[in-house]
Amino acid sequence: MEADQAPIYGKNDDAEERLAEQRAIDDWLPITSSRTAKWWFSAFHNVTAMVGAGVLSLPYAMSQLGWGPGVSILVLSWLVTLYSLWQMVEMHELVPGRRFDRYHELGQHAFGKKLGLWIVVPIQLVVLAGLNIVYLITGGTSLQNFHDLVCPGCSKLSLTYCILIFSSVHFVLSQLPSFNSISGVSLAAAVMSISYSTVAWGASIQRGVQGGVEYGYKSRMPGSMFDFFNALGSVAFAYGGHNVVMEIQATMPSTPQNPSRRPMWKGVVVAYVIVALCYFPVAIIGFWVFGNKVDENILTTLNKPRWLIAMANMFVVIHLVGSYQLYAMPVFDMIEAILIKKLKLKPTWYMRFISRNTYVAFTTFIAVTFPFFNALLGFFGGFGFAPTTYFLPCIVWLKVHKPRMFTFSWLASWFCIIFGVLLMIVGPIGGLRQIIIQAKDYKFYHGLDG
Repeated sequence: MEADQAPIYGKNDDAEERLAEQRAIDDWLPITSSRTAKWWFSAFHNVTAMVGAGVLSLPYAMSQLGWGPGVSILVLSWLVTLYSLWQMVEMHELVPGRRFDRYHELGQHAFGKKLGLWIVVPIQLVVLAGLNIVYLITGGTSLQNFHDLVCPGCSKLSLTYCILIFSSVHFVLSQLPSFNSISGVSLAAAVMSISYSTVAWGASIQRGVQGGVEYGYKSRMPGSMFDFFNALGSVAFAYGGHNVVMEIQATMPSTPQNPSRRPMWKGVVVAYVIVALCYFPVAIIGFWVFGNKVDENILTTLNKPRWLIAMANMFVVIHLVGSYQLYAMPVFDMIEAILIKKLKLKPTWYMRFISRNTYVAFTTFIAVTFPFFNALLGFFGGFGFAPTTYFLPCIVWLKVHKPRMFTFSWLASWFCIIFGVLLMIVGPIGGLRQIIIQAKDYKFYHGLDG
């Protein structure tokens, strides 16, 4: 009898050892190492995640869409993404006693261990890395604008140098160990995003409607059609916070009596109210004042009063510092998980130092090589954000909850899926065309001519 029981004890010991090892790894990885966040962490993390570079391009997107389609797409996107975000918050603790701390873990539960990984991770990585690249470009552009406004008589700094200056801070901040450790940076970023959005629409009202303003399409067919597609991708880009939602919720404590979805959803509602107060005034007032002559970045159009626009550009720089870190943290988590779990490396500070700085260097290299700002918004918005933000949560919801046909949940999910798939198809088409047009006059590491 004792001989029969010996292997069972051995199996239990092995299972406990593996469990302890997994806990030790979770305690070290940046997403799961700290679970002490409050509901307001959800609010400012989500504001930082969403109200980024995309808000400054919304008046330009409106000029490509026109009044009716523009306002409709903005409002529709706000409602659709709020609904899909609610689904993700609800599914974080879909299985009793288990938490889906990462987006791909939810995908693996719905589609299987291997297929779920391949469905979610490539798209999420494209979005996270794509955002980091676009934020480096935008941060560099805003630094360049700030320099030109503060010192108009000085020699101009090239965009390449400005991107390198902006990226240098991330080599330092990327060493912050966990999601919760960047909370202060994220809070500052959220305040800055509200500040420069307010400056954008406030300064537009102060300028008043420009003489000879026109609201018709600048391009003729087929150019206007491609511009329309690109604008749809830009709007999708502006609503892209879902890619870090599961990871944000993972930082919150959870018990059966007080599940994490309650504080998380409270923070999301506050964040979405703030998003509406930032997006709609900037998009509508910016287009109303400048019409189809508005630039890709509205702060470029608003060059007066000089001191105020210079300050707004610096707000953008500070905000993008926090946004870059917020979107980089899930990537750091993936890289470190592979290094520890697959390659069996020891979790040390120098492993973290090398891996994270390598990632920052990679995104910086891509940013200085291909700084096509608005075209990148359209391309990444359609290709990456539409799946992860608009319709993938709804597909998972239908698969795991199986709502009855023609109920609200079923109809709403299918509407989001159809809307999101259309965005995914047309957004990259417009964005790719813009990249091709701008690339004609581009010289590597010097910037666009003129």
